[in-house]
Amino acid sequence: MKHIAILGSTGSIGQSTLSIIESFPERFAAVSLAAGRNVDAAFEQCVRWRPRVVSVATEELASTLSVKLKAAEVSGIEIVHGTEGTVRVATLPEVEFVVSAIVGVAGLEATYAAVEAGKAIGLANKEAMVAAGEILTAAARAKKVPLLPIDSEHNAVHQCMRAGRKDEVRRIWLTASGGPFRTLPLSAFESITVEQALKHPTWVMGRRITIDSATMLNKGLEIIEACRLFDLSPSTIKVSVHPQSTVHSLVEYIDGSILAQISVTDMRLPILYAMSYPERVESDLTFDMAALGQLNFEPPDFARFPCLRLAYEAAEKGGAHCIALNSADEIAVEAFLERRIPFTGIARTIEAVLQATPEGHPGTIQEVLVCDRQARETAREVLVKAGHEVAAHRF
Repeated sequence: MKHIAILGSTGSIGQSTLSIIESFPERFAAVSLAAGRNVDAAFEQCVRWRPRVVSVATEELASTLSVKLKAAEVSGIEIVHGTEGTVRVATLPEVEFVVSAIVGVAGLEATYAAVEAGKAIGLANKEAMVAAGEILTAAARAKKVPLLPIDSEHNAVHQCMRAGRKDEVRRIWLTASGGPFRTLPLSAFESITVEQALKHPTWVMGRRITIDSATMLNKGLEIIEACRLFDLSPSTIKVSVHPQSTVHSLVEYIDGSILAQISVTDMRLPILYAMSYPERVESDLTFDMAALGQLNFEPPDFARFPCLRLAYEAAEKGGAHCIALNSADEIAVEAFLERRIPFTGIARTIEAVLQATPEGHPGTIQEVLVCDRQARETAREVLVKAGHEVAAHRF
């Protein structure tokens, strides 16, 4: 029995993780959950899973959850809150495996604390690796803690790299669906609506990551994450647009062999792989071979997706620029979702923030968080200077 902590239990990855736990009750148990602001969902998870510890965002929400649980006669659950609460969830002595799935850098401190506590990590939060990958990987090596990717692309790379040594790898190919605007004329990008951008052709995901997929910034973050996870340079990480989304990634070896990982587009599979590693567990997540009837691969269009170019540039500089890339994107995507900037304003905002960011390599998590705050403030200033502080138009 492996005891699991879930950071981001009410999100899509968290819910998929609980689905896996439900399917394999003899293998996994949910012992601690970080639920954020969704008290109703947290309450339902407490009733269903009876975890030992649950964390929510604020003291007020913790009080609300405590009242609801008392009324339902559910006892024996420790209710905590804030960053300290999330750290408590991640470092509970009984926990053996932590699923890090809180969007953005909010779960960074808890993920780092879990590594320091010697917990195996399943990383579904690419932002943590983008912002603090140098620190996390160094700590993981020191503690001999595995960092197992849950993102489908990196999970696929991890599986393919089990076939050879790292020094035998020539390059990695991360596949991308191309999002909803792969064939949209470039002249129409300025008028893309929020509703259009949220219609992903393949995956069902949260709002921010869906927009990131539409701009291909998500693939840029994955380039940086791959560099950190697999200790490779940005030049060895390539992107190929693959609309069918059946080949999740490929690894090319120095002898010319290319290994591809193919599976259903269901996040439960990479979650199960990470939670079970180094074993493989039989599941009902089967793949229909008829889906291989047509496989298309094409190079990404950097003019159509400038965020991908910006990510490569940030990856080459590393440190503060990777932090700024992620931070600026969060602020810009929020502004787009609130209809304060057009779709193309996301890339323009990120580029302006990167240009204003000095080079640097934070050495601690606190220094990373300082850089993150500075980049967010710069992004807000960029939006103000561009005249987007008031929603004068609707996009």
